[in-house]
Amino acid sequence: MFDTYIHKRINIVLLIIAFLFILIICKVFYIQVIDYNKINKLAHGLWSRNLPIEADRGNIITSDGVNVASNLTTVSLIIIPNQIEKDRKDEIAKNISKILGCSYSRIMEYLNKKSSIERVHPEGRRLSYEKADKIEALGYDGIYLVKEAKRVYPYDKLLCHVLGYVGIDNQGLSGLELEYDKYLMGSAGSIQYYSDAKGNRLNRTEDYVQPANGMNIELTINYDIQVAMEREIDNAMIKYKADSAWAIAMNPNTGEILGMVSRPGFDPNNYKNYGVEEINRNLAIWSTYEPGSTFKIITLASSIEENTVDLEKDTFFDGGSVNVDGARIKCWKHGGHGSQTFLEVVQNSCNPGFVELGRRLGKDKLFSYINKFGFGNKTGIDLNGEGSGILFSLDRVGPVELATTAFGQGVSVTALQQIVAVSAAINGGFLYKPYVVKRISDPETNNIILENKSKVIRKVISEDTSKRVRYALESVVALGTGRNAYIENYRVGGKTGTAQKVSNGKYMVGNYITSFIGFLPSNNPDIVIYVAIDNPKGISAYGGTVSAPIFKNIAVDAIKALNILVPDKGLEKEYRYFDVKFVTVSDVIGYDVSDARKILKDFDIEYSGKGNRVISMSPEAGSRVPIHSTIRIMLG
Repeated sequence: MFDTYIHKRINIVLLIIAFLFILIICKVFYIQVIDYNKINKLAHGLWSRNLPIEADRGNIITSDGVNVASNLTTVSLIIIPNQIEKDRKDEIAKNISKILGCSYSRIMEYLNKKSSIERVHPEGRRLSYEKADKIEALGYDGIYLVKEAKRVYPYDKLLCHVLGYVGIDNQGLSGLELEYDKYLMGSAGSIQYYSDAKGNRLNRTEDYVQPANGMNIELTINYDIQVAMEREIDNAMIKYKADSAWAIAMNPNTGEILGMVSRPGFDPNNYKNYGVEEINRNLAIWSTYEPGSTFKIITLASSIEENTVDLEKDTFFDGGSVNVDGARIKCWKHGGHGSQTFLEVVQNSCNPGFVELGRRLGKDKLFSYINKFGFGNKTGIDLNGEGSGILFSLDRVGPVELATTAFGQGVSVTALQQIVAVSAAINGGFLYKPYVVKRISDPETNNIILENKSKVIRKVISEDTSKRVRYALESVVALGTGRNAYIENYRVGGKTGTAQKVSNGKYMVGNYITSFIGFLPSNNPDIVIYVAIDNPKGISAYGGTVSAPIFKNIAVDAIKALNILVPDKGLEKEYRYFDVKFVTVSDVIGYDVSDARKILKDFDIEYSGKGNRVISMSPEAGSRVPIHSTIRIMLG
């Protein structure tokens, strides 16, 4: 009986042992077969250490192929504390600190850390090749130099606010660098090595994980136009000692931004040397201000569309001011312009005349069009920091607010809103969404990842109205206040603006924003350019005297950059006594020299060759040149 009991207990123990043995076998099988990959990765993670390799950010390129944001390969210092020999720490700290130009204690702090890997920051970041070579020559274990990409802007301040800048860790902090950071940044690679628990390197092969560089971005910006804009704005800042200045160029038929500049500017290569206001405020899209007379284009387009005025038949008498609900609104010209057609009201930028246009429209219709043209809302451009402007609430608009709004006072807008709205007024009536990035592509395959296309937000006015607006604004440049923007042989339209600045709810004395918005060719515009100069000094501060000539200089370069052909003959400029008059050179080839002299009596003539008959001439016949220019003729 007792033997049977003992035998049962032995069997039970054996069964338990067998069961446990089976469990162990199953567990081993599970670990070795089913869970192998997971556990291997965990073990691999315990042994492996990564030396990071930074990816290059994507290049940013203008529409004409100029690389305006690229990368420079540099190296940075990394320390593996556990691999540092204890008896050499003092030596290492002294030598490394001497090369980096930092304190001994700073490097010793890194050497004594208990972490697996230490990046020496910021002293060891993006080292010069000279410093890197000196560190490499020391040959210390645990001291590594790893590749890093440094963002480089080869043209310094060019496009600074549009491009933005990146931080020490290559992350976008403003502009396109921030807006498209997820496309530009790429993903880091690494050199993976193996070490034991104490950090000692194991004799195993190193693994290299290649970094994936960021995507390339192609802009709508035209490099030559951008250079011209920055040159002219910089010159204006110096010449007029202006507080600030900004300009935008846009294709009115697509919404593509062709150029954008804001001053004060900054060098994104050295952004730490500038204040927050300089690096983060793109005035062309951020600053809101009373636009002044450039806003009259909206009142003009709305009036034509609603048939409340016939520009050539309806007349208006300007006595120098107009009384609106007890408020006296003055014209810029003392004594007024007298009797004039409404086309002349536009040419003369007559405030009382535009007050009348606003009165005829009424507040509901005028503000309806202001909203349709996009004012009061952000345009949605693919840049950060855009302002939305401020408009009167319709229930707070009385006769005075209606009157002032009609000529651009009492409302607050951005330069971008103005150029988008005016583009709609002259392109046939289509309001486009503006954009700066044309496409994003893979740097290896050139496959397009993202492409922005023209987007019409809404139709605002008819083609016929737009045509009349273009004609009226062409007459402003040929015959009115915009005459300093006139370009010989080209049809140019535009409007001046002079707006008194507001501070603490009051208009400032003698402090203006002078502006000009123009386009060409006026019969079929390829480009619209807006220029604003904040508080110009040493000159009569008017849009026509300050900003119109700047527009002209930019437009001349834009003609070459866009290969704009000479259009059909438009309105002739009405010259005044102080203007440089341009005349057409007559053809005298084949004429007797005495007859040629009579025909070219308005020019200075230089002769070459022998004979009595003209066989060639320069400039060639049909050219438009300043009167009394030199004409060179060859005799034979």
